[in-house]
Amino acid sequence: MEIKNGDIIKVEYVGTFEDGTIFDSTKNNGNIPLKFEVGAGQIIPGFDKSVVGKVIGEEYNIKLQPFEAYGEYKDGLLQMIPKDSFPKDQEPKESMMIMIMNSHGHPIPASIKKVEKETCTIDLNHPMAGKILNFKIKILETGCESDPEHMCGCGCDHDHSHH
Repeated sequence: MEIKNGDIIKVEYVGTFEDGTIFDSTKNNGNIPLKFEVGAGQIIPGFDKSVVGKVIGEEYNIKLQPFEAYGEYKDGLLQMIPKDSFPKDQEPKESMMIMIMNSHGHPIPASIKKVEKETCTIDLNHPMAGKILNFKIKILETGCESDPEHMCGCGCDHDHSHH
């Protein structure tokens, strides 16, 4: 039976950059398949759309442009913040990942691009923004049960985060 929006499925995948470097894989996550509801926006759009019409056992490759994955890189998402806004016990360093709060009190990941005497330049783009992503995907299961809300979505039976 072909996969359609609303189906809950499990897949194996390997994600690579254009140079062949692996950035993510179900093998790197303890061989735990990725479980998600098709069309529910739980994963990047291009990956989500690619499974529609596929069947159990099917293996295929996709190449996603930035707009189908984590979006284009936007220079406007660079911001300067005072260096003294960091906790006293946290020395900011270039490429360090930090969490900042948006105006609604929700945490947003950011990376430090530049550290100067008085300020730090932070980047609010997703670390994978602007990148072309390649995936090798294998459909393992369809008709899966949805996880309880507290679950992480990896298909295992415990509560944890993959971030």
